[in-house]
This record gives sequence, structure tokens and C-alpha cells, in this order.
Amino acid sequence: MVTPAQNAAVLQQYLDWLAQVMEARLSGKLGSHLMVTVPTDPSGIPLPVPLHAAAPLPAFIRQYELPANAQLLLVMALTPHVDPLFFDRQIAPFIPENGASFPQLGGVKSEQSRVFLPTGETALFLLANEELEQRMMIQTLFTPPYLFARQRVLWLDRVTDGQPAMSGRIVLSQDYVDYFLTGEHILPGFSSDFPAAHITTPLEWPDLVLQPDTMEQVLELKKWIRHKDALLQTNKRLKPGYRALFYGPPGTGKTLTACLLGKRRDPAEEQYDVYRIDLSMIISKYIGETEKNLEKIFTRAEHKQCILFFDEADALFGKRTNIKDAHDKYANQEISYLLQRVENYNGLVILASNFKSNIDAAFSRRFQSIIQFPMPDQADRRKLWEMIFTSVTLNERVRLTEIAARHELSGAAINNVAQYCFLKKMNEAGSIDNIDLPDIEEGILREYRKEGKVFR
Repeated sequence: MVTPAQNAAVLQQYLDWLAQVMEARLSGKLGSHLMVTVPTDPSGIPLPVPLHAAAPLPAFIRQYELPANAQLLLVMALTPHVDPLFFDRQIAPFIPENGASFPQLGGVKSEQSRVFLPTGETALFLLANEELEQRMMIQTLFTPPYLFARQRVLWLDRVTDGQPAMSGRIVLSQDYVDYFLTGEHILPGFSSDFPAAHITTPLEWPDLVLQPDTMEQVLELKKWIRHKDALLQTNKRLKPGYRALFYGPPGTGKTLTACLLGKRRDPAEEQYDVYRIDLSMIISKYIGETEKNLEKIFTRAEHKQCILFFDEADALFGKRTNIKDAHDKYANQEISYLLQRVENYNGLVILASNFKSNIDAAFSRRFQSIIQFPMPDQADRRKLWEMIFTSVTLNERVRLTEIAARHELSGAAINNVAQYCFLKKMNEAGSIDNIDLPDIEEGILREYRKEGKVFR
């Protein structure tokens, strides 16, 4: 792990390299006050040898084995975030008007600060000059087959219809800006552009009480998370993503399981951030808006250590209907889009539903796991009662084994009963007095009333 000072030193090396390339290109075209040898391409100037190879930028370059032209394009995209005045300083000695009289240089002015921002044309000038074959090759760096577009690292800003695509501003993903500057992928915040909330749990795996067959399938999913890269290397037919359906009554551990799947047990393991999708901000009555909102989430989470958790997924992944009017037609189109997008997502997607039958059957083929979370049986209920009451004193009349046998409650309902008892018996000092059987029964009665059941 490098320090901020070490990372800054490495970034300065790459800025100095970009400055040399710009000086060489501009002096070759416009004449120069500098005594430099003008190369025909960036390979004429030596690549930086990072002072600290573990810094985020050189580590990324090394991981993906980026060639020189891709490295320079990446540095160009990052530079305005590191040194906003960099391009203006480099251009000023050659073109006092900051490029206004030299259109080959490309570039646009920032609306906020009026500084020079590189465009695709800037990249073509620095990387290819006027060599047509080389310019065509450089343009492929922005196309989907290449890493930058495939992993949404950088792209060209959209231009108005009819304008050359390369006149668009080079945009570096904010996720990668954060990573190259800090060494960490900073968690995206909840917003209209990313309508998903980061969820965690203080509980650990021993706190999860599931029936053996359910736990076995969950552990299989956990193994995929930890070893997915090695798994992909075993057979080219395997797809990079994983899709799972959790179904069962409310309060049986679906959300808790999703949170635990992302939680690492020791520093050697990777942390996976679990995001619960806010369906209220996803689903729109306007045609095409639901797909756009979903695409924002999938794009932002792609190639990140993220688990997307769709709670109450019935609202979004429900069954398609026979087409009777335009509403049915477009609703079915949304489902079709989801089928394709979920299947192509390279991370883990978990759908949670109370009933398996509520999910469109076409998703079943695309799920690697369909895991049932049934109501806990008597033995599991006894374990849950004992776990929640470990830190308090129970009256001798309380027999948790008998309570577990008499009352069929979910894990969440048992937690609610315990919280009721804790609040009822908490004294002014904040400690909890002995909990008696009537206290527990009163809490159970409340849960029964909430669910419309008869207390016996």
C-alpha cells in the first residue's frame, strides 16, 4: 500500500511524460523554443518507470497490460482531475489563444472553470498526428471490444447529431478517478443516478440460522464469490456473472444472507459491497425510463466488487402477461430487457421474493441458484430464541424449548418479540430486569396480531 505522497510522486511522473509528448507534438507542428526530437508516435518518448509500482495507476496498467497509446489516453483522461491547468500551461507557449487557432489540437472549454479539457481529437493529435491508419487504430480504443469501453473506464462525451464523435470530451469514470487518486473504489452514494442503498450487518455467519439444505446452497454461492476468477478459467463456456433467487416468507433471513455474502471474515478476503435497489426510484410509468434507471445501476456496478440485491423483486421481475393493450406491450419489453441485462451482468445479482411463483418463468433458466428460505423449524426456533436472549436474565418459569415448540415464528418475528421484552423491562439506569414468561407471551401476541394469526 502506497502513501498519498508516494502516489502523488507517481502521478507526477505520468504528467511529466504527457508533457513531453505534448511538447514534442506541438513543436513538430508549430516550431518550438525547446530543443526536442520530434517522435512520430508516443513510443519515441520513454514510458515512465514508476517510483512505486504498487501505486493505483501503474498497478492498473500492469494488470491489463496496457500498450503505450492506451496508457497515454488514460493519463490524458485523468490529468484534468489531478492538475486542471495542465493543458493550458502546455499549450500557452505554442498557442497563446489556448488552441483557438489550431483546431487539430481539439479540446473544449470547461463550463465551470474555462480550462482546456481534452477531446477525442486531442488524443488523435497526440497519439497519431496525421497518420490515417494510426488515427483509425486509436479510435478503436474507445469502442466496446476494448477494455476502456468494456469496463466503462473512459469514454467520449456525446455530441450533437452530425458532429464527429471524436470531438466529444474524454470522460473518465468517477469510480476510476477515485481509485487512481486514493487507491480505493469509493462507495457510490444513494442518488437518482444510483438509486441503491449500501446495506451491511453487524452479525456474522454463526448468527445465521438456516436449515441444512438452504445453508448448503448459500455456502455454494459464497464459494463462487471467493473463487469466481479461478472458476472462469476452468471452462470458456461459463459466464462471468451469477444470478440467484432467494424466496420464502418474510423474516427468514434473505436480506441477512445477502449482507453476509459480501462481508469478509479476514483481511485476506475481498470485501463485496451489497446494494439494495430502491424499486420506487427504478420503476417509472414513462416508457423506457425503467430501463434507463436500471442501466445506471448496472453500469455503475459493472466490474466492481458489488452485489446487487433486488428485494421484493416481484414488482420488477414479475410474470409477463398476454398483450391486451400498449401498457402490457411495454411492460413485457421491460421484462425482456431485464432478462438480457441480468444475464450479461458480470457480478452477483440476488432477487428476493416471498413466492417463487411470482417471478417470470423465463428467469428460472438464468438463475444458477434458486434457494428456498423456509420458516424455521422447532430446533432452529429454539436456537434463535437462545441466541437473542443470551445477554439477559430470564425468569426460571421461561422455557425457551417450550416456547419454540408452541409458536411458529420467523427469525425477524423472534427479534421483534425480544426487542419488546427488552424495552418493557429496561429500567431508568438502562439495564434490563429479569424477563418473565408473560412478557414474552405479550410480545408473541403482538406479532400474531400483526400477521392476523390467532394466539394459542
